[in-house]
Amino acid sequence: MDRFVTAQDGLKLHVRSYGPRISDVLPVVCLPGLARTVADFETLATALVNDSKASRRVLALDSRGRGKSGYDRDPANYNLQVELADVIAVLTALEIAQAVFVGTSRGGILTMLLAAARPSAIAGCVLNDIGPVIEPKGLMRIKSYIGRMPQPASFHEAADILRRLFGSQFPKLNDDDWVAFARRTFKEAGGRIVPDYDVRLGKVLKGTNFERPLPSLWKQFDALAGVPIMVIRGGNSDILSTATVEAMRTRHSGLDVAEVPDEGHAPVLAGPEIIGRIASFVANCEPLPRR
Repeated sequence: MDRFVTAQDGLKLHVRSYGPRISDVLPVVCLPGLARTVADFETLATALVNDSKASRRVLALDSRGRGKSGYDRDPANYNLQVELADVIAVLTALEIAQAVFVGTSRGGILTMLLAAARPSAIAGCVLNDIGPVIEPKGLMRIKSYIGRMPQPASFHEAADILRRLFGSQFPKLNDDDWVAFARRTFKEAGGRIVPDYDVRLGKVLKGTNFERPLPSLWKQFDALAGVPIMVIRGGNSDILSTATVEAMRTRHSGLDVAEVPDEGHAPVLAGPEIIGRIASFVANCEPLPRR
């Protein structure tokens, strides 16, 4: 079901709601990557809702300028502070006091920022191919295509564009996988196939100086010290290094680490093995019953 929440500045935010509105178990909130949408969580959400042990409420949020959320008149508002306020507005409007968060890339950054701003909201989190240290090489690659992809004539042509961009990171995807990826990345609008996000998002990385070390998020990551954390790393990732994962493990002794082979940034969260790992992790975030 599609829901819409009004942000603090009046912009409409799209939330895809799955499962029962009222449940005895923790809800799950999914936050997509920089230029991604709620479509990335369809398989995961369906699996969590259909879990025979406990059907969960799952909410997936389109950040402003992505998917069905409104596009901002001022692209300068596509920043983490505004987007964090949007997440908090959605949690408040939908009466989500506490949840398990699944954040892919930028969604994981927002989860860490939320931990510092409102720690009681997080009962556990899955960080999909993101950590407190972001590799500049990967950001440079993302900067090279956000808002700059050629316009395809069809979804099959869009699939070919994505295969050229990401094929080396995802060598095992087949033709159908690439078309499905294209349908999660592009949409039909006005008789054209266009990106499913505001192309002005490319300005988000415009001022980044890759010759200087990027600010780390260790303080925000440490705000998650009291809750279970699962980190998923694509085996071919150029955003999250194995060194950063090991550093995360030293600061959070119970860190649950899963590496997805033959996938890069970010793992698509669709295979039965990784879906099962996430479902088990989410179940283990439940508070212990009172005696």
